[in-house]
Amino acid sequence: MSAIDAHQSPTTDPTPTVARLRERALAVRRRVIQMVQALGHGYLGQGLGVADILTAVYFHELARDEAQPIDAWLADPDRGRFVLSVGHYAIALFGVLAELGAYTDEELATYGQDGSDVEQNATEFAKGFEVTGGSLGQGLSQAIGMALGARLRTLEGRKAYRVYALVSDGELQEGQVWEAIMSAAHYRLDNLVAIFDLNQIQADGPPATVMGIEPVHEKLRAFGWNVSRVDGNDLAALLAAFAEARTVQGQPSAIVCDTLPGRGVPSIEQREKVHYVRPRDPRELDGLIEELETEAAAWR
Repeated sequence: MSAIDAHQSPTTDPTPTVARLRERALAVRRRVIQMVQALGHGYLGQGLGVADILTAVYFHELARDEAQPIDAWLADPDRGRFVLSVGHYAIALFGVLAELGAYTDEELATYGQDGSDVEQNATEFAKGFEVTGGSLGQGLSQAIGMALGARLRTLEGRKAYRVYALVSDGELQEGQVWEAIMSAAHYRLDNLVAIFDLNQIQADGPPATVMGIEPVHEKLRAFGWNVSRVDGNDLAALLAAFAEARTVQGQPSAIVCDTLPGRGVPSIEQREKVHYVRPRDPRELDGLIEELETEAAAWR
């Protein structure tokens, strides 16, 4: 797949579901920007880039009955699971959880500050986080354990839930990830969906120059996975990939997502170094919400 055009519009889809999710993703992006503005720096590019993916997971795939209190839903043993393997993407998950009502705006305003539960690399002690994802490369293995546990529940006549895991492209340079990929196929975990975010950035430079990983989708197929590769900033395409994954039997599913860091805010999309946004001048963070709203108007 070619690189994503920074000015590409999402696939046209007039359905109420996609329109509703786009508004949710927009709200998540606002929260991501506000968190970084409050701290003065942070993982802004990643938070904006994966907002569509996490919106699709939480408000479509794991959608809860809105009549159920959020705390009761998070404690429900029958609900689906989401594993954030790439821990510094926590900013996006905090934004989604706030949209669900698990965090207040006042709590989000403490993002990354001493003593705050809203950490830049959140632990499993943070509400709504299943595992610690600070050391990259481990989350998929943990998700496989959950998926195996969910399968065992059926032997007891209990509901088997689905497990979703978000893995970064840099993590694909870790050997443990490929061992996990092999084991998921061996155990035929069709209740597991791994989402691979290929945003082409990591701390030391583009993955292609640090340790090449492509062609990711072909490698995953060779390892025995059902694979879709989509524009990860296109909600209609994401929903179609998730729908396909639900039909697959006897194989784990992978959704390989090409995403654009900073998606929705042109000044961040065009920034050369966006793995961690630390502005030289605090005024660089002013006006980001206005940029986002201008872009969003063109998407509608």
